[in-house]
Amino acid sequence: MWESTPDEYDMATLNKRLLQPGERIRVLVVDDSVVIRRLVTHALEQDPALEVVGVASNGLIALQRIPQFSPDVLTLDIEMPEMNGLETLRRVRRDYPQLRVIMFSTLTERGAAVTMEALTLGADDYVTKASNEGSLDRSMTRLREDLVPKIKQFFHVPGQIRDASRLEPAHVQATPPARWDTPVGRITKVRPKVLVIGVSTGGPAALGAILPDLPAGFRLPVLVVQHMPPLFTRLLAERLHSICRLPVAEAAHGDPVESGKILIAPGDFHLKVASSGGGVRVCLDQSPPLNSCRPAVDALFTSAGEAYGGAAIAVILTGMGQDGLRGAEILKAQGASVLAQDEPSSVVWGMPGAVVKAGLADCVLPLDQVIPEILRRT
Repeated sequence: MWESTPDEYDMATLNKRLLQPGERIRVLVVDDSVVIRRLVTHALEQDPALEVVGVASNGLIALQRIPQFSPDVLTLDIEMPEMNGLETLRRVRRDYPQLRVIMFSTLTERGAAVTMEALTLGADDYVTKASNEGSLDRSMTRLREDLVPKIKQFFHVPGQIRDASRLEPAHVQATPPARWDTPVGRITKVRPKVLVIGVSTGGPAALGAILPDLPAGFRLPVLVVQHMPPLFTRLLAERLHSICRLPVAEAAHGDPVESGKILIAPGDFHLKVASSGGGVRVCLDQSPPLNSCRPAVDALFTSAGEAYGGAAIAVILTGMGQDGLRGAEILKAQGASVLAQDEPSSVVWGMPGAVVKAGLADCVLPLDQVIPEILRRT
């Protein structure tokens, strides 16, 4: 299920598109449920930047309507008759590589597993279907809050701030961003003891592309925050464990942070680390979300600074928003190395872009150069 395939999606093929004044984002809604199609259409059309150009009840109809309606975004259900979501996704990626695809997933074991597979095949993002919301209004509000930002993250909308990476953080004095070809001499003098990684939109594909390149003898512990709900993070850890040379697991409270092991933050828990009895252990908690996220990259990076000081390599990969900016600033001030994924290879250049804009990145790298740079620094 998790083996790389020839049609596996190249996440560098898409770039954030600038909408022209008056242009709206064109959405095709694909779902076999009449109720869901109507709900999604109504929720999206309340936003003036969005236009639902058509609907389809299965993948076959959707493939016929894509050339007819020329959508920018496809919202795609997984379980459908005639042609299901995964097969539709494969065809879309083959025939329409520039079309953004957001999967609709259920919070079930099967729904999460199929969604994880969809993300490896090229789905750009996903939303979980509202369940037991209690009223149509609450379902509509939840859908609008979840889906609209995930559609807009792929576009520069006129009249709005283009990207979180363009924001000027109040607590950081902006300096010119580092280039990916920053001279070799700029390496922290502190010997690194931990590798911490933060990622969001596009993360499962990015992690699946780079973590298998870490050698079996890699001597640092690796801690990862991927913005995902419970169940999804466990399946992500299982998938990565099946393709990596290092053991991968979802972190549990009290786990020792050990060299050569990759721990993934569990959904709905902040992953933090703390010194304990001569070693470092995992501390999970459900303190308030940071940057609207739990787990949050800032929570991990800040605690890594407390446990390891500057003896860390921090990596910010593709993702929407600014989570990780504050933590990167703290680690950088202590002497840690900060690496950021470059814009062309990112699905969304929000999180890494914010770090680059703040002048915190020692290197700005294409995705395939991240592991070679980490190995060089260790």
